[in-house]
Amino acid sequence: MPGQKKNPVVSVVVPCFNEEASLPELYRRLKKVLQTTRKSHEMILVNDGSRDSTWQHMESLARRDSSVVAIDLSRNFGHQIALSAGLKLARGQYVLILDADLQDPPELLPEMIELMKRESADVVYGQRRSREGESKFKLLTATFFYRLLRRMTDVDIPLDTGDFRLMSRRALRIINDMPEHHRFIRGMVGWIGFHQIPVLYDRKERFAGATKYPFKRMLKFALDAITGFSTVPLRLAVYSGLIAGLVAVALMIYVLGSWMSGHVVQGWTSLTMIVLWISSLQLLISGVMGEYLGRLYLESKRRPLFIIKGALRHGKHSDLQ
Repeated sequence: MPGQKKNPVVSVVVPCFNEEASLPELYRRLKKVLQTTRKSHEMILVNDGSRDSTWQHMESLARRDSSVVAIDLSRNFGHQIALSAGLKLARGQYVLILDADLQDPPELLPEMIELMKRESADVVYGQRRSREGESKFKLLTATFFYRLLRRMTDVDIPLDTGDFRLMSRRALRIINDMPEHHRFIRGMVGWIGFHQIPVLYDRKERFAGATKYPFKRMLKFALDAITGFSTVPLRLAVYSGLIAGLVAVALMIYVLGSWMSGHVVQGWTSLTMIVLWISSLQLLISGVMGEYLGRLYLESKRRPLFIIKGALRHGKHSDLQ
């Protein structure tokens, strides 16, 4: 149609939460890289309910540069939902996921595009050789989590990877069609299959600001990943119940045998310990089942994944809902 703008070849999706200090450097480096690709492009910056001036910076960038798409969500929905909002609005044939903290280098984009074309791949994911500026505790828990998750699921989720990856339009279309609310994007990308290849890199320290993943949020993220891609916790609950039942039968036989032989079984302390152990086991099993049921309940509501409060595309306010 006359006057209709062509879709860009490359889209870069960047979820942002309180990233006012990083945005200028992010834009500078990302714009430089996109220009070297000599392809039409768009930068989709998603404001995830920031409490600083992140949105004002985004508006300014979008008015100065027509390739910047600024999305303002109505509240803080979380990193994975903000990322999903950006992916839903991306129009490029190649779509790069990038965090605003610049720990993952945007300069790898040309290499990733070339690798995707040469290998006929649908996904090129960044795999970390090293991680600078992170505590030993975080490194240890991340190493343990990814190896545990790989053992618990049938989905091939590569070790030492985050959301930093380049996807084809075909892969993106399938991801956007997945309706779940408790999202674990790297697991969803692994689930779709297709040809996926790594590119190795060294992860740097945050350019500015503090981590947006404290322990509490990391724990929730881990729960979303495990319950979204594995039923092993439910099976473990069944096995634990069976073991507890066998132990109870064995204790019952022991008590009856002692009574029939005329020996009184001594010790209310041991009895109390057994009751407490069985009770805690029951609560643990109920908690695991409740976690899955709660997620089913929330999914059944069919609420929208996100709500857009405001958006700018081509330097103008736009309705992107």
